[in-house]
Amino acid sequence: MNEELGKRYGIRCTLPPDDPMAAAHLLGPDWEACRWYDTEHERDEAYEEFSREHLYSRRGDKPSVIYTRISR
Repeated sequence: MNEELGKRYGIRCTLPPDDPMAAAHLLGPDWEACRWYDTEHERDEAYEEFSREHLYSRRGDKPSVIYTRISR
């Protein structure tokens, strides 16, 4: 059994339509990924971590991935 099936709180990752990685020959316009967590608190902590400026990025760079809190 997939361990993530029992987890209720997640983060959906998608790309904006104008992102170069959304090109059909790369990830494609319908690409999405989900990460699942046991608790709402764990999910919210991960959401904050995903949304912050990356340690090794250039100053001012922002991830283009769109993060959305979800639950099931």
